[in-house]
Amino acid sequence: MNTWLGRVFGLFLLLSLPALAQQKLPEGIAEGYDGEWLHASQQLIALADATPADKFAWRPAPGVRSTSEVYMHIAMANFYFLSVIGQKLPPDFKEGMSKTVTAKPEVLSWLKRSLEAVKQAHKAETPEDLQRKVHFVDRDTTVDAVYLRAIVHTNEHMGQLVAYARMTGVVPPWSKD
Repeated sequence: MNTWLGRVFGLFLLLSLPALAQQKLPEGIAEGYDGEWLHASQQLIALADATPADKFAWRPAPGVRSTSEVYMHIAMANFYFLSVIGQKLPPDFKEGMSKTVTAKPEVLSWLKRSLEAVKQAHKAETPEDLQRKVHFVDRDTTVDAVYLRAIVHTNEHMGQLVAYARMTGVVPPWSKD
């Protein structure tokens, strides 16, 4: 019986491959760092846009970051990552902003600024620049590794924000089709 099911499943998979191959990947997927950053940025902004302003104060439990605090955490971290590699922090950047910037328009502005800043900074890097040594958190690493941390961190918190959205009745725009 297991052999028969395995063969049926294998045949199904084989017959499905042409349909899967014809599906168009979202913009940026499998296009290297800049493409992946573009994809993550577009999804993050789309999710923030789809979230009603009154849901920005929502948090799943006391003591856990609210929706706006998660978005601001991402924005602040992006600027911090850039500062590690030598970029200046924006003049209006202040410690603790994740708690004080809570209104949707301001949160979106900071989020977009930070995503664009990382995009532009990475595009300006040469291969040699990416191998330059920097001190990050408690270790020596490369500029390239800091950019990798930025994209992983952004995606980690996007997953958190997708969960927040689902818990508040918001459907991520890219999953509606």
